[in-house]
Amino acid sequence: MKQFRRYWKRMLLFFTVFGPATITAMADNDAAGVATYSLAGAKFGYSILFVLLAVTFLLAITQEMGVRIAVVTGKGLGDLIRERYGIVLSVVIFSFLMLANMGTIIANVSAIKITAEMFKLPALPLLVAIVVLAFIFVSKGNYKTNQNIFLISGFFYVAYIFSAIKAAPDWGNAITSVIVPTNIHLSKEFVFGTIAVLGTTITPWGQFFVHSYIIDKNVTVDKLKFVQIETYIGAVLTDLFSFFMIVATAATLFAHNIALTSGEQAAMAIRPFAGHLASALFGLGIFNAGFMGMVIVSLTTAYAFSEFFGTKGSLDVSFDRGKLFYIIFLFQLITAAIIVTFPFISLFKIVFYTQSINAILLPFVFYFLLKITNNKELMGVYTNKSWYNWVAIFASFLIICASLFTIISYIL
Repeated sequence: MKQFRRYWKRMLLFFTVFGPATITAMADNDAAGVATYSLAGAKFGYSILFVLLAVTFLLAITQEMGVRIAVVTGKGLGDLIRERYGIVLSVVIFSFLMLANMGTIIANVSAIKITAEMFKLPALPLLVAIVVLAFIFVSKGNYKTNQNIFLISGFFYVAYIFSAIKAAPDWGNAITSVIVPTNIHLSKEFVFGTIAVLGTTITPWGQFFVHSYIIDKNVTVDKLKFVQIETYIGAVLTDLFSFFMIVATAATLFAHNIALTSGEQAAMAIRPFAGHLASALFGLGIFNAGFMGMVIVSLTTAYAFSEFFGTKGSLDVSFDRGKLFYIIFLFQLITAAIIVTFPFISLFKIVFYTQSINAILLPFVFYFLLKITNNKELMGVYTNKSWYNWVAIFASFLIICASLFTIISYIL
């Protein structure tokens, strides 16, 4: 009985800190992420599933360092960069982050517009309504309200599970392919697909957001162990949904040799093979991913501005006290909504430049992570262990190479 009470108490403590790491990880599977996984499944089938093990491991390692820094220091990444590296570097890093984030937000808003048209809904009025609603629940709600909305939004990723089931895949082959490389034909396209899957999940904005969101939740050091556990759970949960995205398109589009050019197209393309319900659920998943991505990435920029330039930025701060924080958030949503309505805007170029800026930022972000997590003055007994450093350096190297390779491939 006493042991049961102890476990129950630990479970309750875990749920008091649950949220930030899981929300950040799942938001990495935004509309651009869904598109990448869908295209990979349609192009390479189950063979690409083996990459998910590496992606899950790398996501867990890099995010764990981020949440540990935030909990131990009580400061966001922007705060620490400004304090230790000066305002000039802060302005440079923030400028690149803001530009990259803007491109990501535009891609997510575009996905909402396209999926709205797929469901025969009036796209422009819907975009206006979503922007207004997003601003209301962010500016009028508090941290707890917003976290609950994000978690509910994350629940809608379950739509991909039902889409995959309706596609009637070869489950034995799919599950085996996660653990053992099967039917892999090494080619430039497969290498590019592998790196694209890796690069779409681990992003600079994800690191900045998880720092800021942990700080906003006021998690204390005595709960660090529970936050670390949540980080690993979040990484596994995120890539579990990615698994079903790939399976749904592999079982339908790859099996019938149907090429894709976008993630939204996947929702329509699987209809003849998996049925209207699977198609609708896949489309709903993209719509939800776009919504979650546009809100969270916009918040990332607002948080980062507050940290880099020492202004007030928190979901628990009223609009009057955090006016600049909320205005920056709203400005990004309005700008993205206007841009996607212009027919002459090349979304491909926007995504390309976004990937390029992310690739430039990633080495700096991982440099800061490693420097801070090894700083005994800041981290005390919570610095990286020697073996962890080597793993983190190797993980950082792989992710940076992935981003650079993606840019070079785009150019060539």
